[in-house]
Amino acid sequence: MCLGKALTGGYMTLAATLCTTRVARGIAAGEVPVLAHGPTFMGNPLACATALASVELLTEGDWRGDVARVEAGLREGLAPATRLPGVREVRVLGAIGVIELDAPVRVREATRAAVAAGVWLRPFRDHVYAMPPYVSTADDVARIAAGMVAAAEASLGER
Repeated sequence: MCLGKALTGGYMTLAATLCTTRVARGIAAGEVPVLAHGPTFMGNPLACATALASVELLTEGDWRGDVARVEAGLREGLAPATRLPGVREVRVLGAIGVIELDAPVRVREATRAAVAAGVWLRPFRDHVYAMPPYVSTADDVARIAAGMVAAAEASLGER
């Protein structure tokens, strides 16, 4: 398992890789550069402190309730996209929402529409997606979902 951005809540660069003893032995027996990396400041104390605070927020909070709340908001907010011609599928799983188009996203048009709606998205291939943080309010999630729908509409344009 590789943990990256989520480890520090996206605030700083820090990653960790977890594996079984068997996998670790296999890696250790290999020749360099088996899973080699080259950061010059590994174990950054500030990043580690940030990760600790982030993990504490997660473990001490009601993350399951937060995910359910974000999921419900995404389901409601993305529902209008199901009626758009050119939308292959709208899906939500936990705090991840996706509008899948039947063609690649027209990034320029989608980005303009999302920014006009007050959100920044990063479409990928034929997906307009978002993974709102668990601390997002109901209004935040509604704004994100509306931006996603606007981005999909703008990308699909005149059909």
